[in-house]
Amino acid sequence: MKKQWAKFIVVIVLYLLFLLWVKSWWGLLVVPFIFDAYITKKINWQWWKDEEGPTKWVMSWVDAIVFALVAVYFINLFFFQNYVIPSSSLEKSLLTGDYLFVSKVSYGPRIPETPFTMPLTQHTLPLFECKSYIPWPHWDYRRVKGLGNVELNDIVVFNYPAGDTICSNGPHQTYYYEYCYGYGYGSYPNRPNLDSISAEQRREVFSKIYALGRQVIEANEQEFGKIDWRPTDRRENYVKRCVGLPGQTLEIKNKTIYLDGKPNKEPDEVQYTYHVKLKRYLTDEELLDLKITQEDLISLNHFGYMPLTNAAVSQLKSRKDICESVVPVSDQEPLIAEDNWKLYPQNGNYHWTRDNYGPVWIPKKGEKVSLTLDNLPIYERPISVYEGNKLEVKNGRIYINGQETTDYTFKMDYYWMMGDNRHNSADSRYWGFVPEDHIVGKPIFIWWSSDPDRGGFSGIRWNRLFRMVDNIK
Repeated sequence: MKKQWAKFIVVIVLYLLFLLWVKSWWGLLVVPFIFDAYITKKINWQWWKDEEGPTKWVMSWVDAIVFALVAVYFINLFFFQNYVIPSSSLEKSLLTGDYLFVSKVSYGPRIPETPFTMPLTQHTLPLFECKSYIPWPHWDYRRVKGLGNVELNDIVVFNYPAGDTICSNGPHQTYYYEYCYGYGYGSYPNRPNLDSISAEQRREVFSKIYALGRQVIEANEQEFGKIDWRPTDRRENYVKRCVGLPGQTLEIKNKTIYLDGKPNKEPDEVQYTYHVKLKRYLTDEELLDLKITQEDLISLNHFGYMPLTNAAVSQLKSRKDICESVVPVSDQEPLIAEDNWKLYPQNGNYHWTRDNYGPVWIPKKGEKVSLTLDNLPIYERPISVYEGNKLEVKNGRIYINGQETTDYTFKMDYYWMMGDNRHNSADSRYWGFVPEDHIVGKPIFIWWSSDPDRGGFSGIRWNRLFRMVDNIK
């Protein structure tokens, strides 16, 4: 009996410390059941062990599976989860096929907004192609105190901010930027020159563009699927580098990021796109040495350019037997410039490019921004979507929740995230700020890495196993 009491005391102390950490006293309702499981044993929790035949066998498996699912859900929710790099947006810092150990306690775990979800899924059950979560109940954002805060140049996992609205049959990132705007812009009759009209008139034009785009989507439901909405913690997970903190003013000048007027350090393995002319095919050894992937070669074959690190550029220029020329791609080239309409905010008409962007002030909790029709496109989404206000413009005046205003005080911190593969990354330049309630966690180390271009043991990147992410600067 003393042994049972000792076990109970240890368990209950740990449980109460956990409740103190998450500040959720509803968990006290579970204490009597813990007491019964260890001391009084009035409830026969494992009744099936006294059964015979298939019941005992089936229930033993059910018990093991339920315990495993609950344990995985609990660990993933509050402590850590695994994440695999799905794309090349952070190359060559993090590579496609890197598996990351992501700490939730580094920035503090979020209390789930949608608590009833299937463990090991984000938003969809793969076999059934249906939602893996129940949207009700939906709790407000709250984060438990962590070991620290997001710091400049941290690599961060977060929920995709623009993933709130989706087309159920289409890629999650295309609703606003290609479906609504792309189809709406093509359907807009007698489009005016945006430079020749006022900010209020531009706002009206873009409202009509988005409305026309939505009509196209709704009229072609079989192709696009239904328009749906996802809660914050069920949106796609992204991983990028934080290059701008709350309260800082960010500007990109000729590819260099400036924060409050001072240049920010570029990652060691930062990549930009270059026009490349090769004299011959590269061998597998040369591809490995230059860190060129099959995806890079496909881009070269299709468009005549590919992303390269500074080291790779230097090597190619020195190898006259391999390379004829390496020339930086300008953001003024027609093929590149025509994509500038995708940059955030689409309705701002600021003439920014991916290499010359801003300046833009990053919202900080408790700080106020003066609002005008000229800068409203930058802050409209944080005010209306992320912080849940009703924003309107009437007769050239801005109204928030029915009250005319000329400023707004933010309720959350926001961050600016970008990929190290600067010309092949869908990041804050395209969808704007990342609110603090979208932050998931901090990658700690790479626990596995496999090259998608190579199979078997030859595809295992042994030198990357258990590499600390903080050392990837």
